[in-house]
Amino acid sequence: MTALKSILLVEDDIVDMMSVKRALKDINVTNPLYHVENGIEALEYLADKEKPKPTIILLDLNMPKMGGIEFLSIMKKDEAIKRIPVVILTTSRAEYDKIQSYNLGVAGYMIKPVDYQQFMEVIRAMCMYWTLSEVSE
Repeated sequence: MTALKSILLVEDDIVDMMSVKRALKDINVTNPLYHVENGIEALEYLADKEKPKPTIILLDLNMPKMGGIEFLSIMKKDEAIKRIPVVILTTSRAEYDKIQSYNLGVAGYMIKPVDYQQFMEVIRAMCMYWTLSEVSE
């Protein structure tokens, strides 16, 4: 990922948030990471003109107040933010969740491994892909 492009992490679990932060640090990703805890906070963040627009959103599905699928449903209808790539980062292996996510236009669906080394490899693979991808502004 390009040095000044920000990442928005939408994750309610503090341990998972810390794991993402640690994994990004361990693989030398220097992009600013912004964190919110649910879909409502994510929409508020994205609507705030003072906050940097992320180059990618890492989204958990199972969160209180507003989960990932509901967030995606709203986000993808908003012309100002619908093109921001979203990668699902979840523990859900449910086929329904995968189908719903892809139907709503996610760029990827990744299962969070329990083992940190495997988790770091998932994050590394995602970052490698986004480093090589052309992202439109």
